[in-house]
Amino acid sequence: MSSPMPVPQKFLTGARLGTRVVVRYRIEGGLTDALGELVGQADGECTVRTRHADVVIPLALVVAAKEVPPAPPRRAPR
Repeated sequence: MSSPMPVPQKFLTGARLGTRVVVRYRIEGGLTDALGELVGQADGECTVRTRHADVVIPLALVVAAKEVPPAPPRRAPR
């Protein structure tokens, strides 16, 4: 019998594409976060479109994930 999927991974595999999320995951030397739109879920990984790039995150490295509210509107240049 396989063990149940941890909660953050279950959230990411069940979330609707386009949901704004923050994902904390392990990297060499510690942890980091990806904040952006969930744009992919496949083969044990998810893809988050951040402001700078698409970040592909192996679900096995995820330690926390949740939905976050829409980004505030950008301020006009002065």
